[in-house]
Order: sequence, then C-alpha cells, then structure tokens
Amino acid sequence: MPTPKSRRSAPARPAPSPAPTAPTAPAAPAAAHAIAVATDAAPPPGTQPLTDRVSEQLRQMLTAGAFAPGQRLSEQALAEQLGISRNTLREVFRGLTKDGLLRHEPNRGVFVSVPSMAAIIDIYRVRRLIECQALAQAYPRHPAKKHMRQAVEQALQARDRADWVAVGTANMAFHMGIVELADSERLNTLFAQVLAELRLAFGLLRDAEFLHAPYVDMNREILDLAEAGDFAKASARLNEYLVHSERIVLAVYARKLEDGGQR
Repeated sequence: MPTPKSRRSAPARPAPSPAPTAPTAPAAPAAAHAIAVATDAAPPPGTQPLTDRVSEQLRQMLTAGAFAPGQRLSEQALAEQLGISRNTLREVFRGLTKDGLLRHEPNRGVFVSVPSMAAIIDIYRVRRLIECQALAQAYPRHPAKKHMRQAVEQALQARDRADWVAVGTANMAFHMGIVELADSERLNTLFAQVLAELRLAFGLLRDAEFLHAPYVDMNREILDLAEAGDFAKASARLNEYLVHSERIVLAVYARKLEDGGQR
C-alpha cells in the first residue's frame, strides 16, 4: 500500500502580546514605608479573618504616619495597594470609623479623622495611666526591653539620615514596648488603638523634626534607667516626658484653631 504523504505541521502562531495595563501611581515614600511596616507586623494569613487582618494593617499604617489627619482615602487605590476587594475595604472602613480613626461623609467619601482637643487630652491621660504604671512595675528581665532598645536604635539611625517620619514610627514602637512590659494582651490591643489616634494628633504638626527630635534622647535616657533597674525613676521621667509632649501638641492644636485650620 502506498504510504500517506507526511503532512507538514503548520507553524505555531506567536502568542498574542499582553494588553498594556494602565500605570499605577507609585505610593508616596511615607505610605510605602508604612505598608511595609504594617505587612511585617501583621500576623500570618489564615490566623485571622481577612477584615480583622486588614483592619490591623491599616491601624499600623496610621501609626506609621502613612495618612494625614483629614486626608480623603481613595477606595480604589487603597484596595489595590492592599490586594483586597473594595467590598472588604468598605467593611474595614466601617469598623475603623466606629473606632474613631476614620469618618464617613455622605456623597464625599471616607476621611482620616482629625482628633479633637478633648481627644488629645484623653489620649495623654490614658498614656500616663498605662505607660507609667507598666514601667514602674516592670519585671527587671522582661524581654520587652529588647523591643525598646531596638526602637531607640532605629530612631537614632533615622535621625542621622534626617528621616523624621521614621523617627516618629520608632517612637511609637518604643512606647508600645513600654506597654508590653505589663504582660497584658488586652492592654496591648487597647494601646495599639491609642497609638493610631496619637499619630493622627502628631500629624497636626507640620514640622516633624520639631515634634520628634527632642524625644529620641529622652527615650534613650528612659531606656538606660530601665536597663539599670531603676524603674521608679524611669517611670517618673516618663511622666514628665508625657506632660511636656502633651503641652506641645495642644499648643499646636490651639494655633490651628486660631488660624482656622480646624474645620
């Protein structure tokens, strides 16, 4: 029988080029840094419901100074940055609005809250009650002192390169380390909320260097006292420190009111 002629295989068509995608605007340096900080601090996926995990991530971003008080949040851009759906983000927004960190304005969108003067006074009252007691009653060999040391070293490095946003974030970590000395998960959770509100209050000051520079050395002084075992003196120094900080923030807030900066 005659053998069939061999068929030439048709040459493969080149794969179509992917459709061009619209470029996305890069995140601002502070926001990009804050996203990285929040991602590192977040628990591993699967250990929390998605909305809880994203809520914690946004709190971390607020604490890291990613958003300014009164800033409008773009739902689309933020959902893309976090890799979540807009429906999930709306649920997160509702929770953070209930916590007082965001506010919703009908037909306008979601905005970062601007702390009131009463809120600032209350934040510092809570800080003195929690932080000073945690430091005064600390266990001498508590591992949270390592977190405090790391935060001080990060602040010193950031100060050397004049990165005052990073100095502020390291300051938040230092005070979180103080609260960890109390060995209470409830206090840790409460204080994380307080820190997010505190960073919003700090955001009212335009000059981050003026705000954060004095406290780098104060934090180191408090840490040195704690590492020497003089927790009573460290607690007293911290109380003076918090009174000083409160006066500065309130003075700036009062000037903003006089200038009509507060809506």
